[in-house]
Amino acid sequence: MKSLLRPARLGPGARVAVVAPSGPVPEERLQAGLDVLRGWDLDPVVAPHVLDRHATFDYLAGADADRAADLQAAWCDPAVDAVLCARGGYGVQRMIDLLDWEAMRAAGPKVFVGFSDITALHEAFARRLGLVTLHGPMAAGVDFLKNARAQDHLKATLFAPETVRVIASGGSTPMVPGRARGVTLGGCLALLAAELGTPHARPSARGGLLCLEDVGEEPYRIDRYLTQLLRAGWLDGVAGVLLGSWEQCEPAEPLRPLLADRLGGLGVPVVDGFGFGHCAGALTIPFGAAAELDADAGTLTLDEPALR
Repeated sequence: MKSLLRPARLGPGARVAVVAPSGPVPEERLQAGLDVLRGWDLDPVVAPHVLDRHATFDYLAGADADRAADLQAAWCDPAVDAVLCARGGYGVQRMIDLLDWEAMRAAGPKVFVGFSDITALHEAFARRLGLVTLHGPMAAGVDFLKNARAQDHLKATLFAPETVRVIASGGSTPMVPGRARGVTLGGCLALLAAELGTPHARPSARGGLLCLEDVGEEPYRIDRYLTQLLRAGWLDGVAGVLLGSWEQCEPAEPLRPLLADRLGGLGVPVVDGFGFGHCAGALTIPFGAAAELDADAGTLTLDEPALR
């Protein structure tokens, strides 16, 4: 697995588009997020359908075609330097096949940020555009609005990525000790399992440093997702595994034996509690970047800054 093309970092006055590819966005949280971005001396613009809600399925931020059109228009706008997702939820899988990937590739690289349901887009951006993306806080997310660590780490990644080449959770523990080199990838476990066999998902995690997290899942479902990835051969040749947060899933201790049971047999370093995903103060993790994982030290060291 090779590292991907790095977009340019942001500078003062950069225009960032906020889109909602998944679930509906509370207006007050969106406005608060825009205020944070303006405080960073960015110029945020809101896509036309961000505050929409689907007429029949109220878990979607408007119609599939409108959500796809917002993302594509923002990406293809030469005045836009970055595209930030407003929130996750569910809905990317319904709109992703409506995107014109040829047009988006022709528009050139730019920064893309999101997590959770946005995992499906991280996979597609890697496979279709060959682009480094940022698994990080979203513009209308509660963690982004209220947590200084989440804000500061994302801001440093966007503006001064050389200052966060070493990403340390500060609270991780090695499940399987050791060091490993590879290219970062991953996201929400449920989405990675759901994407298997689709046109935009990579065929395997071979050569990768796989980042996994999820929210609100029963242990048996986490077991099922991991077992599906194992049975499909998707984890064959993975170089190392970083486990993020498992919010509202189960207390950490009962989950740990399950994760060790499913992942310990891979014979690669595995680190638990790395501090990305749905947790408070979530770290921003670049996907598509060559890096070294030190499970014992709890560090992920990027070969070069996430953004150029």
